[in-house]
Amino acid sequence: MTSRQILGEVSPKLGEMTVDMLCGDIWEQPELSKRDRSLITVANLVALYRTDQLNGHIGRALDNGVTRFEISEVILHTTF
Repeated sequence: MTSRQILGEVSPKLGEMTVDMLCGDIWEQPELSKRDRSLITVANLVALYRTDQLNGHIGRALDNGVTRFEISEVILHTTF
């Protein structure tokens, strides 16, 4: 079970607010592109060893214009 699922079960309102804040506010701020936010998110998930969330965010990164090569480089750079 992912941390998001656990949060949703323990406190559904907090889970809903978290998703709303992340998807509705943070990802929509104009200062960084969604592409840049995706690269940052993938790097953070690798650094924090949050592999349960990595696949979904890699898919989102690809949708946001990040190339497979760039994702590979971010993972390699963050790992070492």
